[in-house]
Amino acid sequence: MAVIGVQLVVTMVMASVISKIIPHYSFARWLLCSGSLEWYQHPTDEELRTLAGKQQPKKKKDRKYNGHIDNKPLTVPKDIDLQLETKVITEVDTLALHYFPEFQWLVDFTVASTLVYVITECYYSLAPPAEGEMNISVVWSLLVLSFVIKVLFSLTAHYFRLEEGGERSLCITFGFFFFVKAMVILIVTENYLEFGLESGFANFSDSALHFLEHQGLESQGPISKLTFKLILALLCALIGAFLTFPGLRLAQMHLDALNLTNDKVAQTLLHINFLSPLIMVLLWVKPITKDYLTLPTSPGTEPVMTAETYDTLRLWSILLLCVLRLAMMRRHLQAYLNLAQKNLTLMKKEAGRISTVELQTMVARVFYYLCVIALQYMAPLVMLLHTTLLLKTLVHGSAGDAATHYAVTEDTGWSLLGGLSPRRAAL
Repeated sequence: MAVIGVQLVVTMVMASVISKIIPHYSFARWLLCSGSLEWYQHPTDEELRTLAGKQQPKKKKDRKYNGHIDNKPLTVPKDIDLQLETKVITEVDTLALHYFPEFQWLVDFTVASTLVYVITECYYSLAPPAEGEMNISVVWSLLVLSFVIKVLFSLTAHYFRLEEGGERSLCITFGFFFFVKAMVILIVTENYLEFGLESGFANFSDSALHFLEHQGLESQGPISKLTFKLILALLCALIGAFLTFPGLRLAQMHLDALNLTNDKVAQTLLHINFLSPLIMVLLWVKPITKDYLTLPTSPGTEPVMTAETYDTLRLWSILLLCVLRLAMMRRHLQAYLNLAQKNLTLMKKEAGRISTVELQTMVARVFYYLCVIALQYMAPLVMLLHTTLLLKTLVHGSAGDAATHYAVTEDTGWSLLGGLSPRRAAL
């Protein structure tokens, strides 16, 4: 197989764009620094002393008592009359953010990979791929997915390094929960869930057997069906554990974002965005969606649409929901940044005193972990987007024939799990 002219040129140009242009014109930096996001600055020691009615700290020699130096931290009442100042996020501010390089690389590389995919699709629509030609967009999508898994693993590993807080136990618990849930779903027949695992596994086994026979090796099959489903369940459990905290964080930001707006249209879009994972899952439940739209409702009537039209509509629905989630990103991030003021308001309702260092840390940590929250928001979106693009390319090739079955017949090619036929240009 060979990489033919146009795709090689597109890859080299995009690699040059990533190394030369994106550092100066970054989409990730624009998302954070476009002027729509504001963060709360933590108060200085002087401001807190003034509000608390304290004098300037005494000199060291005046703070001695019975030969000892008074090193007690400065404290202020929790109900202090403090108003936090806001500031628009600038490029200089992003230098202090944790995980900003990872966020910038993931977003910018995703943009570049998506552009490569769109250009490749346009090229294939004008000039069908030659026999044995490699689809370079598949490689880019696989790289994106590998970066997403790496980022999610890094964030989850950070929770595992914490000794207190229960984050480690929560990840493990949700991992086992998704493992059991995946095993239950894999038992459901294809008449209800249109996953195509049975035909996909059959095509994968047949293709592997043909390959082994061509190599002169005897085999009963590469893997048993039970082992195959067990591996899928373990993979689902791993991804579920990675997405535990992103899901919890999204739920909290959704509630906060709803409280920030009174616009009915914006609230509706926020609800659709929050329910989008459920909507996507229902698209593969045949009795609820596909059978209702593609089968006649009564004798002598025509169905609403054909199966091919439904498959294409299902694919575009996922892409539109991804676009909606990206459009709602700033509302969610601003809702997160407002936690600094929310935490301060809750603190004022408490009695007692708090050290200035703890108060400043409580306010500052919200902003410094902004990119962690942004990664938790973007990583599932990027994973879903390029998994959909990869599935469509591997299984159906051109955009006009887009459908979203997980397996295809022998004359079209291998399943997503087993590769492609030599006639289809992928890997």
